[in-house]
Amino acid sequence: MAPPASPVAPMKATSNGSFQGENPLDFALPLLILQICLVVVFTRTLAFLLKPLRQPRVIAEVIGGILLGPSALGRSEKFLHTVFPAKSMTVLDTVANIGLLFFLFLIGLELDIRAIRRTGKKSLGIAVAGITLPFVLGVFTSFVLRATVSKGVSQGPFLVFIGVALSITAFPVLARILAELKLLTTDVGRIAMSAAAINDVAAWILLALAIALTGTNTSPLVSVWVLLCGAGFIGFCIFALRPLLAMMARRSPDGEPVKELYICDGPFAGVLIEKIEDLVSGLFLPLYFVSSGLKTNVATISGGLSWGLLVLVIFTASFGKIVGTVALSMMCKVHFREALALGFLMNTKGLVELIVLNIGKDRKVLNDQTFAIFVLMALFTTFITTPLVMAIYKPARRGAPYKNRSVFRKNPDTELRMLACFHSTRNIPTMINLIESSRGTRKRGRLTVYAMHLMELSERSSAISMVHKARYNGLPFWNKKADDTNSNKDHMVIAFEAYEQLSTVKVRPMTAISSLNDIHEDICASAHHKSVAMILLPFHKHQRLDGTMESLGNSFRSVNERVLRHAPCSVGILVDRGLGGTAQVSASDVSYNVVVAFFGGKDDREALAYGMRLAEHPGIVMTLVKFVAPPGKTLIFGAKLVGITSDKNKKILKEEDCGDEKEDDESFLGST
Repeated sequence: MAPPASPVAPMKATSNGSFQGENPLDFALPLLILQICLVVVFTRTLAFLLKPLRQPRVIAEVIGGILLGPSALGRSEKFLHTVFPAKSMTVLDTVANIGLLFFLFLIGLELDIRAIRRTGKKSLGIAVAGITLPFVLGVFTSFVLRATVSKGVSQGPFLVFIGVALSITAFPVLARILAELKLLTTDVGRIAMSAAAINDVAAWILLALAIALTGTNTSPLVSVWVLLCGAGFIGFCIFALRPLLAMMARRSPDGEPVKELYICDGPFAGVLIEKIEDLVSGLFLPLYFVSSGLKTNVATISGGLSWGLLVLVIFTASFGKIVGTVALSMMCKVHFREALALGFLMNTKGLVELIVLNIGKDRKVLNDQTFAIFVLMALFTTFITTPLVMAIYKPARRGAPYKNRSVFRKNPDTELRMLACFHSTRNIPTMINLIESSRGTRKRGRLTVYAMHLMELSERSSAISMVHKARYNGLPFWNKKADDTNSNKDHMVIAFEAYEQLSTVKVRPMTAISSLNDIHEDICASAHHKSVAMILLPFHKHQRLDGTMESLGNSFRSVNERVLRHAPCSVGILVDRGLGGTAQVSASDVSYNVVVAFFGGKDDREALAYGMRLAEHPGIVMTLVKFVAPPGKTLIFGAKLVGITSDKNKKILKEEDCGDEKEDDESFLGST
């Protein structure tokens, strides 16, 4: 009788070094560092290559895991045994699952239960339809799979796992796609996010049910005990832990450092997220995708039957999600194009899908072939979401030109609308003081300001926090239906809220969440949609305490340049030198002298019109300085404008004559 195979010896943690004759890759810590570096570099490279296709980073991480696994590079036994040997998988899986635990904790930390409770009937119905139909179709698909590639598995757990895998919508991935496509603040985006949040909660409940039904012990009492213990833990968190956290919140005043002991949950979410989000999403989470990829062997999908089953699973998942969502949306009187976009958006898969599949594989519910089929299904359905939505739904199309696109207008008593943009709290006091100076005194010509917070969309931007920021987009500050408390309100707009309540100026908050490369599109589209006459942008430099100007970076300068090129209205660049100090100046204390330098031309006429608006304020005195050119010459910007190339040849590109501007200048000055 042959002796039993000896188990794989555990790896020691650290090495004495190659100079001592040891191979560092035979030890756990050096090998783990190599694996982490390889995973991060490889997945970031794939993310960079997929960026022109506007794919979320999760796609690159899943593809990276598959390519590093036995489907591609792992087919080389030398590579697999050197970089990902079997004896190292315990350590890699442990670290990956620690990262997964932190990520799931962050999701729960950010999740706003009140927002889910306030979800309208439309979003609730769409979420239920998007879960029910795919789950039912998944039941029928499970019978086909059990009769072909998954023979012998337990019917109940297998049915639940397949149904859950087909009915999931990835909430964080969907938020990222909506933000990339600039749909986060549209009606489609709001409905999709509300429905996806409900779908996410339902998926976790179904997953808990699936876990309870599986295991080595087949006794039904075990499943009951698992569910009861889970319910007991939730009850403990609600009735015991929540009051304790509320007490901690009362002992931590807003704006002061939070004690390390108190960083747990609730109002401390922002502090905790800031501390661990980069580490989790940038380092640990890609390891989980690679761990999943190492278990995925595409080579197991061979032959016409296997590929036919892959097509069947993709069709079943997509058909159930899209048809269920579109049908319910049409019943709720959503236009067909928007309903179809919702269907494709709700078909997004992601991390939760991989969690379900990994648990199913670890519990012997899914074999290698079924696991590979469903991983490819999740990858395919998510990959096609962005191009399909871009093809069928384009809400950012600019409408017809509007009137009053400048401060200067025939009827000065009409409403003046401004779009005031800010990056941080640094610009807000000066901006509010300038708005106060611009309000005028006309009863009919009321000033309306859209205060737009420009938020950079980076890879570390939290999906759920982006939704919280965007939820108030375009809503009045006093709309209490938007939220019962101010806990989730953007603190940067509180100053505008206070100013509105003390003045006659209407203020509307807005949020633009985009990368700095294309955030100008949000600014210009919002200006056109709101029919504003002037966009106010912060200068790309700010004043230091010693009076010198410090640059915030070339990217902010590029944003301003793009807005100047594409804006549908007038644009003002606010060079902040502390107008009124660091606090808001009351109307009775406003006392400024304004100088308008007039050289002539359309831009100078617009500047003078704005100066005249400022002069209507009782505390402002405006001085007009007109520069007169000698006979036969002109100072008008654009007159005899010569465009030349930037190379050594200096060739003339164009020459324009703006001789008619002088008559317009004289007419305008005569009417002031």
